[in-house]
Amino acid sequence: MPSFDIESNVDLHELTNAIDQSNRVIANRYDFKEANASFEFANEIVKLNAKEVFQIDQMIPILKENLAKRSIDLKSLRLGEKSETNNMASLNAEIIQGINQEIAREIVKIIKSSKIKVQSSIQGNSLRVSGKKRDELQEIISLLKNQEIEIPLQFKNFRD
Repeated sequence: MPSFDIESNVDLHELTNAIDQSNRVIANRYDFKEANASFEFANEIVKLNAKEVFQIDQMIPILKENLAKRSIDLKSLRLGEKSETNNMASLNAEIIQGINQEIAREIVKIIKSSKIKVQSSIQGNSLRVSGKKRDELQEIISLLKNQEIEIPLQFKNFRD
């Protein structure tokens, strides 16, 4: 029985490369001299640090540009609140890994409402879709690609 998995993962190696490249860009920019600006990555959170809030605002497009260059979908980046304490401004940006239960249920609902004869099941941080015909599975993939889902989706392990 043909099947495939729906996942939402970010390549952590490419993410690290994008953050390193962003650090190099701000190290070379004149407007960031003596700003102590940096990007740090730990525990699936990218932390932006600088002296002023407006510098944080200038750092966000640099990060987004480098993520896009590394083929990381910007939907996987969720920006937090800017905070300013003791002459330092910071912002935490969360990297979304996996499909949470709420979004998984929404995807299953979309699949069921399409009236295509396939079965879908939630398996931890991913979904498995199986059906009798390969064409039906390809229809589901194209249907989900056209939907406005708040996280990036990857379709993997397509088996006949």
